[in-house]
Amino acid sequence: MQYVDYTVADRIATITLNRPDKRNALSHELIAELKDSFRLAEGDDAVKVIILRAAGEAFCAGADLAYLQQLRNFTHAENVADSTHLKELYLQMYTLSKIIIAQVQGHALAGGCGLAGVCDFVYAVPEAKFGYTEVKIGFIPAIVMVFLLRKLGEAPARQLLLRGDLISAEEARRIGLVTTVVPSADQLAGEVMALAQHLCRTNSASAMAMTKQMMARVPEMPLEAALAFAAERNADARASADCRRGIDAFLNKEKILW
Repeated sequence: MQYVDYTVADRIATITLNRPDKRNALSHELIAELKDSFRLAEGDDAVKVIILRAAGEAFCAGADLAYLQQLRNFTHAENVADSTHLKELYLQMYTLSKIIIAQVQGHALAGGCGLAGVCDFVYAVPEAKFGYTEVKIGFIPAIVMVFLLRKLGEAPARQLLLRGDLISAEEARRIGLVTTVVPSADQLAGEVMALAQHLCRTNSASAMAMTKQMMARVPEMPLEAALAFAAERNADARASADCRRGIDAFLNKEKILW
């Protein structure tokens, strides 16, 4: 791949945005390579957790300028197809069975903020800025809005999407966009790796996958349908090999390492 680096070690896949000269801005090709990378991780039984990180000073500056210039000449059908391309990436990440940790070492803006926002955990340095600036150029944060409303709720999402201002990493943590603010850039990679290793050692892969699946589907369901779905998934989990192994370890007072 040209714009993304993909490596696997010790049950952790690392996906690195590698367009530092363009501040890792999103292009059609970069989005395609990200989709391919997450597809590889999803299908690899040796991968349990994914780290999404970026080379250079910025995590992701949103859409590439050259890409934006091309969009001006697209037909409506071409714009729908292009928007669907990005939608598919966000949905893929949001519903992926593997846990994704965003390692945000620099600014995450517009589509780049959306990229971090659909991850399960977001670790950031204090200097990183977050924001959806689309309204400032006459555009709308249409696709990220769907996920942001689910993640943050309406009030903070309105502030972010309608004002279009950048916020600090600490403010992003306060409203729930960021999980943890790491004190310094020197500590960021170590903190993210520690979380990834902790999840690999202490949590069942199948249980995390089922939990992610439920979290993606339950909010759209009526109450009784959600509870019926939950009861079915509860029963499925009880019949799983991981659950039997975990209960046996618990009853025998044994520490289980997954």
